[in-house]
Amino acid sequence: MPKLTVQNLSGLEVKVAEGQTLLEALLQGQGTDWMHACGGKGRCTTCRIVVLQGMEHTAPLTAAELRYREKGRLQDNERLTCQCTLPSGEVTGKVPEQTKLPHMSYSS
Repeated sequence: MPKLTVQNLSGLEVKVAEGQTLLEALLQGQGTDWMHACGGKGRCTTCRIVVLQGMEHTAPLTAAELRYREKGRLQDNERLTCQCTLPSGEVTGKVPEQTKLPHMSYSS
């Protein structure tokens, strides 16, 4: 089963089911709090993750992600967790500084 590792959440490992978004896997599978101001609808960029390794294992960019890339609000090494699925392999990422939640403990 594909796996997401969140480096700055103490190496949190999350299994990602087929067709499941990274956000769904984080919230439902792990019960991890993750910023998502628009409710996971691809209308903002608060749920983004910085991908450190394994971008090649992610599904192609969605229309929402392409729109934010064109506007410069989503960098080449970032994905929206509410849009991104993981068909295979492993991805390592981190929560960006701008979207860290104040009640969560982040590692370096």
